[in-house]
Amino acid sequence: MKEDSDKIDTFRKIIHIDMDAFYASVEQRDRPELKGKPVIVGGDPQGRGVVAACSYEARKFGIHSAMPARWAHSRCPHAVFLRPRFDVYKAVSGQIREIFFDYTDLVEPLSLDEAYLDVTQNKKGIPYATAIARQIRSRIFNRTGLTASAGVSFNKFLAKVASDVDKPDGLTVIPPEAGAAFIDRLPIGRFYGVGKVTERRMHDLDIRTGADLKRWPREDLYRVFGKAGLYFHDIAHGHDERPVETERVRKSVGKEVTLGEDIEDIDEMHEILQGLSKKVEAALRNYGFTGTTVTLKIRYTDFRCITRSITLGAPVTDADAIMAQIRNLLKHTDAGAKKVRLLGITLSNFAEEHTASTFCRQLPLPLIWETG
Repeated sequence: MKEDSDKIDTFRKIIHIDMDAFYASVEQRDRPELKGKPVIVGGDPQGRGVVAACSYEARKFGIHSAMPARWAHSRCPHAVFLRPRFDVYKAVSGQIREIFFDYTDLVEPLSLDEAYLDVTQNKKGIPYATAIARQIRSRIFNRTGLTASAGVSFNKFLAKVASDVDKPDGLTVIPPEAGAAFIDRLPIGRFYGVGKVTERRMHDLDIRTGADLKRWPREDLYRVFGKAGLYFHDIAHGHDERPVETERVRKSVGKEVTLGEDIEDIDEMHEILQGLSKKVEAALRNYGFTGTTVTLKIRYTDFRCITRSITLGAPVTDADAIMAQIRNLLKHTDAGAKKVRLLGITLSNFAEEHTASTFCRQLPLPLIWETG
């Protein structure tokens, strides 16, 4: 029994904090007359914007983030629509992070309203991560008037899933001895990294729970899902050694625009994309990056979103070089035949440590891949 206890003590103590309906909750806090009402933060319901966030009262009508604002309005005409106040949200997020750093320097923000904390060794010498999570949630409420949900476990995957179990204003703990049983019962759609498309594919393979996933050999998951299959195998067995990273490495630079109205004129698309490529070039110079993968993003009038990418043998550094690839990628889409409502450009596969001559020694074999 003593050996088991010692083993458990060696596990990491990870907390995932997720603010409850953050943007909408800030608005309800600052405007008490909105409490208890469906609040939607985002674009104009009469225009072409999308929902950035919504209150729990609005979610009862099936409204969710990234939904077109006009769809949200049709589902809940009496909802209160508000434009985002990002300066306010950032200020509140800063207050919350100050609380995190009172306990540990190992804080990994995922967004303004979400973060991982590694409290295995913490500044206050508190032996129990659950106690720290309770203190943090209480202090967040006392300082900001907002509620947060928390998940506590021995790795990032389980901590994140746990934070969503008892929302809003909940705390869920998954200790090491309960991890395997929790994963076995977990519906596959609740696994972080399993989107709707992958969930349907897994259902076709009769994988519906963690227990089903666990029965698949590692090599078979790799054969079906590629590298993601290795990740699925590991988390099904409770293995997630990812550290809490205090500095998140930027992996891409991108710019996109939702158009005022759907367009089908290719020349007009070229003009818009040229402007976006210049913005990407400016961002690259700001960060000191060069990249070898150029990606074009398109959302059609029916809201279907696709990407087309090309990876080159030499780094791309300026707008003209980006645009040369974008023009080619655009030919591999239905743009023109179909109207387009959004255009975007991303540069990735950074190589800030390399020179152009280094890349010229590689075989210049461009690869075009697509999703959607």
